[in-house]
Amino acid sequence: MTQVFAYIPFKNGSAEDVALEYPEAVKKIDPAASLTAVVTGSGADLDAVAQDLTNTYKEVIKISHADLAYPNAELVRKALQDVLPKDAIVLVPHDTFGMDLAPGLSVKMDAAYAADIVDFEGIDGTSLKLIRQELGGAVYTHVTADISSGAVITIRPGSFAPTEAGSAGGKVTDKSGEVKELPAKRKFLEIVEAEVGDVDITKSDVLVSIGRGIEEQENIEIAQELAEAMGAVVSCSRPIVDAKWLEKSRQVGTSGQTVKPKVYMAMGISGSFQHLGGVKGNPFIVAVNKNPKAPIFQVADVGIVEDILEFMPELTEAIKSQ
Repeated sequence: MTQVFAYIPFKNGSAEDVALEYPEAVKKIDPAASLTAVVTGSGADLDAVAQDLTNTYKEVIKISHADLAYPNAELVRKALQDVLPKDAIVLVPHDTFGMDLAPGLSVKMDAAYAADIVDFEGIDGTSLKLIRQELGGAVYTHVTADISSGAVITIRPGSFAPTEAGSAGGKVTDKSGEVKELPAKRKFLEIVEAEVGDVDITKSDVLVSIGRGIEEQENIEIAQELAEAMGAVVSCSRPIVDAKWLEKSRQVGTSGQTVKPKVYMAMGISGSFQHLGGVKGNPFIVAVNKNPKAPIFQVADVGIVEDILEFMPELTEAIKSQ
């Protein structure tokens, strides 16, 4: 039987949303595979997350160590190497931490490595067929990996539909005692919180998010008018911040803010994984873009091929007329 282990990061006592995506991903790998969640850390938050995950996973491995209180990839890599079987398939989120953790883990486990996977085509013997996106999502690449010695795979968050957390009745297995020494060449110093600007986009239920399609700084007012009509807040992708048209606190993405709105209006945003990595909580996504092949349409609930500079004023007027 294929053994799959899902590494699940958490913050403030809550598991990342990818925890609910892993079960669907594993069904694509092998419907008969065994799936085990793995969490590392220390203290009450670790215990709470591990117990909560038993609602979704039949088995949860907990690795507790004082040095794992802050997620240092160097230490987590060593702890996983001590605990996981050599031929395991290990799933890791494709985010900043995952990109630090996964490559070295595959080397330590002498396992195959595949990054930024968006889908699977299943196992054929000792080969696993995976799908990546290239060139900003314009091209799909089909990759075959030899998993005879296991594999470490980073999964792009948001690629798989989240499963409903139920009552799996799973159990927590404490394997902290199997971890040997955790020497590290780097150490955690402190967390420096990002400055909050005039608006906290992380608190908004509805976001009107703008990208390159806005074209000029003066056109941001069009998005602001739509946001006001909807009772929303304007956010943006990185190019808008790089152009200094909006402050950094309004940027959504892996290098910006992580948001969990109920509705996300992606206006003129192509939809790179760096941007979508900051959109959590499975919101209702409405995407408007002139390019019919924009990657954002692959995750949108509603996709509209249109110039946002024409679409947004019409939508604003339609809302105001109600």
